[in-house]
Amino acid sequence: MNPPERQTAQTGDANRLALEGFLPYRLARAAEIISRQFATLYRERHGLTRPEWRTLATIGQFDRITATEIGAHSSMHKTKVSRAIRALEERNWITRQVDDIDRRIEHIELTREGRTHYRDLVTLAHSYEAKLVEALGQSGIDQLEAGIAAIERKHT
Repeated sequence: MNPPERQTAQTGDANRLALEGFLPYRLARAAEIISRQFATLYRERHGLTRPEWRTLATIGQFDRITATEIGAHSSMHKTKVSRAIRALEERNWITRQVDDIDRRIEHIELTREGRTHYRDLVTLAHSYEAKLVEALGQSGIDQLEAGIAAIERKHT
């Protein structure tokens, strides 16, 4: 069985671009589709927005973290991080503690309730990822991981 022919952005006309074949567009589109599908799951289960989910996941991963570190780790703008922190704090899922030395810095941690939701989200994320792995097969995942790693090495 031959692999499907790869679409390209080339149209035969130097003044035109076939967007559906343009690799950066295809990667962004695939990421958006996957992200949207997963967002439906955590939104229905926990009522979270995408920035809230990413913020909660980052805090849970590192236990104690600052807003600046959350933004850097999750590639989110500080305004989105700030709003997500506020929303999670209103739900009593996180606490903020002012740094003893630099009072401009706040350390953020999950509350007991926040940890409960985080653990459920971890299970949800692992399950969703397992379905993606199943759909692509281990060989497909290995190739995808290698391709992503190559892009990240070249462009970061």
